[in-house]
Amino acid sequence: MAHFHAHAHGKATGKILLGSLLVTLVFVAVEAIAGLRSHSLSLLSDAGHNFTDAFGLGLAAGGFYFAAKPGDQLRTFGYQRMGVLAAFLNALLLVILSGALLWESYLRLLNPEPVSEGTMLWVAALGIVVNLVIAWSIGGHGHHGPDHDLNLRAAWIHQMGDAASCVGIIVGAVIIRYTGWLKIDPILSIVISLVIVWTAWDIFKDSLNILLEGLPKGLRLADVTSGIRDVSGVIDVHDLHVWNLGAEERALSCHVLIEDVPPSASESILRDVNCVLQERFGIHHTTIQFEHTRCALADISCAPGRKAY
Repeated sequence: MAHFHAHAHGKATGKILLGSLLVTLVFVAVEAIAGLRSHSLSLLSDAGHNFTDAFGLGLAAGGFYFAAKPGDQLRTFGYQRMGVLAAFLNALLLVILSGALLWESYLRLLNPEPVSEGTMLWVAALGIVVNLVIAWSIGGHGHHGPDHDLNLRAAWIHQMGDAASCVGIIVGAVIIRYTGWLKIDPILSIVISLVIVWTAWDIFKDSLNILLEGLPKGLRLADVTSGIRDVSGVIDVHDLHVWNLGAEERALSCHVLIEDVPPSASESILRDVNCVLQERFGIHHTTIQFEHTRCALADISCAPGRKAY
């Protein structure tokens, strides 16, 4: 029943991502046309931002689909990192887009152009509604929400960033209408670009850490080592490695030194170690090798700058 529920939840989330993708593409077309007609760089910048969001939603949908696929003879861990890779590419694309927007905004500051503030107002208002509805659909669906899935979190943050950008565009349109200050349009574009970089950085950093098999976010290796050593029957632990298989699932491998005891006794120690790892650190996939004598790896695995093979 748990597996069926997770599968059904995954299908529902996939449908929400695909629906959000279609709505975003339609809004991108509306915003781009309105930006060209009104000569608003901030609208065109936000259209570009929304287009990368559409691309990100497509990546998220594809990554979500592949992440749910089971392992096979070629990829024994499955396809969980497809979602992480999608989030990484999405964040990288946003940073590249920001650079292009900043350059265009600089040129527009040097040569301001008249804009139609009325068009800016109604398109930005529509954008707030569209982005908040999509963000609510992604963030409010399921039992875990976007914080437990790196890829969904990337898509959710982008939608909230777009909604904030639309608020800024509305403020800019009001300023242009009552003051005629045209430079507010490229200034808003610069602000939107900086918001893009800020929202992308955390996703970029977290996804890169997973792809490089770094220590999972929120864990301290010393705490994991101490937790294992505190188990009754464990003398020492070394050659310890902890990494993320995907955005959520964590894996661990280590050597554990115990007394020379019967297999029945070592079985209970293994059970207690796994219980600690699951309950305290959320690690459910483990490979633990018991030793009765200290091996050579125990002397070099903790040395600074050394890696045991």
